Amino acid sequence: MNPPLTVFWSLSSNIVLEKLGTTPKGLTTTQAQKLLAQYGPNSFSTKQRQSSLQLLLNQFKSPIIIILILAAILSIFLGDITDAVIILTIVIASGLLGFWQERGAANALEKLLAVVQIQVTVLRDGNSVKIPLAQIVPGDIVMLSAGTTIPGDCLLLDSDDLFLDEAALTGETFPVEKKVGLEPAETLLSHRTNVLFMGTHVVSGNAQAVVVHTATNTEFGKVSERLKQKPPQTEFERGIQQFGYFLMEVTLLLIVIIFAVNVYLARPVLDSFLFSLALAVGLTPQLLPAIISINLAQGAKQMARHKVIVKRLASIENFGSMNVLCADKTGTLTEGQVQLKSSLDANGNQSEKVALYAWLNASFESGYLNPIDAAIRSYRQFDLTKYKKIDEVPYDFVRKLLSVLVAEEESPQHLMVTKGALDNVLAVCDEAEVTGGQRVKLETVLSQIRAKFEELSQAGFRTLGVAYKDCGAITQIGKEAETGMIFLGFVVLTDPPKAGIAATIKQLDHLGVLLKIITGDNRLVAAHLGQQVGLPVAKILTGADLHRTSQEALIRQVREVNLFAEIEPNQKERIILALKKAGYVVGYMGDGINDASALHAADVGISVESAVDVAREAADIVLLEKGLDVLIEGVKQGRITFGNTLKYVFMATSANFGNMFSMAGASLFLSFLPLLPKQILLANLLTDFPETAIATDNVDPAWVAKPRRWDIKFIRNFMLTFGLVSSIFDYVTFGALLLILNATPEQFRAGWFVESVLSASLIVLVIRTSGPFYKSKPGKTLIIATLIVDTLTLAIPYSPIAGFLGFSPIPPLFLLMLGLILTFYMLTAEVAKHFFYQVVHF
Repeated sequence: MNPPLTVFWSLSSNIVLEKLGTTPKGLTTTQAQKLLAQYGPNSFSTKQRQSSLQLLLNQFKSPIIIILILAAILSIFLGDITDAVIILTIVIASGLLGFWQERGAANALEKLLAVVQIQVTVLRDGNSVKIPLAQIVPGDIVMLSAGTTIPGDCLLLDSDDLFLDEAALTGETFPVEKKVGLEPAETLLSHRTNVLFMGTHVVSGNAQAVVVHTATNTEFGKVSERLKQKPPQTEFERGIQQFGYFLMEVTLLLIVIIFAVNVYLARPVLDSFLFSLALAVGLTPQLLPAIISINLAQGAKQMARHKVIVKRLASIENFGSMNVLCADKTGTLTEGQVQLKSSLDANGNQSEKVALYAWLNASFESGYLNPIDAAIRSYRQFDLTKYKKIDEVPYDFVRKLLSVLVAEEESPQHLMVTKGALDNVLAVCDEAEVTGGQRVKLETVLSQIRAKFEELSQAGFRTLGVAYKDCGAITQIGKEAETGMIFLGFVVLTDPPKAGIAATIKQLDHLGVLLKIITGDNRLVAAHLGQQVGLPVAKILTGADLHRTSQEALIRQVREVNLFAEIEPNQKERIILALKKAGYVVGYMGDGINDASALHAADVGISVESAVDVAREAADIVLLEKGLDVLIEGVKQGRITFGNTLKYVFMATSANFGNMFSMAGASLFLSFLPLLPKQILLANLLTDFPETAIATDNVDPAWVAKPRRWDIKFIRNFMLTFGLVSSIFDYVTFGALLLILNATPEQFRAGWFVESVLSASLIVLVIRTSGPFYKSKPGKTLIIATLIVDTLTLAIPYSPIAGFLGFSPIPPLFLLMLGLILTFYMLTAEVAKHFFYQVVHF
């Protein structure tokens, strides 16, 4: 293990590198491979990928399954070997089915996540290369810039106006400046200016640092290990948990009652116990974890085809439930390709000098790359060889300025050029340069400058200010130098709306998703764009308004406001939290340094592949292209995935519950068990098989048309309604077998086995849609799986293994009666479904 950071506080950079076994040119590939084997991946995720063996064993960790296996083993010792072996075979086959499906889902997800993994720029073999975050090792020299996530606990080797956001580790709201320098031994952890901590990120500036600790050896890792905190539950996960508790209560109650009654009726204790457990397995949707994994993996693959990569599978369901989407306007409503329209002096006239100074500022900027500087650089080409850069004060989100110090050829006189938000530029100026080059006091033309700014903003143009001052021969500048400047003029930028964006916004609205724009731009510019694209902007809330608004008042106001303008970075999270408290499922789409906290706060954090590291790392979902049209396809796939998951839940809480409840009731008045434990488990396995195909099933357009959320009350009512319908026809079957056919116990079990499996598989075709089942086309895989299972079920009583399973052939008359019973069952279920959805209005 490497020495603690404290060992390096008072050492020179060369000695630090020597102790870590590296050089200023970084590690060699061979060294890095050895260190990776020694220290392991640079990750402390609470959920590592499970091995195939772990995944297989997980299929059998249910307490009911474990008890069933132990009881079967006990029956072997008591001499009932055949039945016990059959039961164990069925349980193992069911587990293997779940394992095969989940393993395929896990492999598919791993391939998708590889597309959007975080990359870190390091020096390897003397060259600058990008490697995955997990491959960072102690001794790596990392290159840092604005938006970069710190990949481990590091010591600074070189820096230029470096500011970090350490809120994730220390809770500090404002960026913290980091400098190269020796630290005294008594310096506290939170005050070390030459130490960079994993989990923080660069707000502005550039740096080079050496990695000392990775993964759980970092300060962030130690906190994570101590707390062992899991990520907060998604709404879908909370719904699954509530559903699990509900089924547990029903299952335990039935087990106790059935076992007690059968013992009271003097039936063999072991048989009664196995019968109760087998019923519990029938009631318990044991394939639910596998079905969810399969559905989510299938959804992730479908979304990937639409250029949407899912990082956290459970977020797919939230994606489908999302009814509010918050996003910045740039690149979302607009093309995201900023163009410079004009450069104007303080009087509003075209100015070549403004264009040159803005170009110098943008060309020498070395911090966070942004579309505004790219637009300025491409607008006009000046001769850069005439100038050289002396120093720079990078842009940050507090002062909203960027300054560079330049010199022309060999001139000893240095010029500082500052560009940024107009109000912030005006705040550092004392004078203004008007047409003709004359300098005047700023206050004499201030009203004219502001009027021009308002005119440009109302026309939809984004406008920045440009200022300068002569700095003599000084070679270094800091923020304190940004004072006493001369206002030179405006840089006027345009970012036109995307083609077809108005139609896209309407499509989102039809899907039940409200779009709310959160932007730092001027309220006039934002309002103009909102009107252009058809976004309702009757009420606008600004950052200044937020400062004066309490959280309670904000929760009321966010329902009515679709446009938030002039918003500060730390206010985005506040808006998201207010929307969540107002009852919305909130998605947030962001790609910048200042979006991380909002992405964390949202129910669904959405970023883009080109976003800065910290945004992609915080996101649940990453778009390979930025745009609402891509997002719309993702929302639809999320709802399809959620719908297919609920189909399994509906099936498990209707047909399964009805069959098991009927069987439990029949066991109370029959002189024999209606089905033997092994027969119950075989029926459960056969009905499980087609259900694994639900992930590929078609979903009705009506389901995709609006957001859906978990509703345990609805599921309970669904279970009672369709469970009752199922039970009625179960008892009709019992009557036909006992009163008309005078069936023997073996024939009764064979007839009831066939009816229960066929009814459970066919009812899926009815309850999979809220409309008439004959108008909704099932998926091809589901149809094929259902036909295979139904054919196999009908064949079992006549097969050579019938005797081992405790069945005997059933008379042809019963097959005719069975066809009539199933036909009336399907028709009755269809009528009940129509009535149910009419009443519930789901």
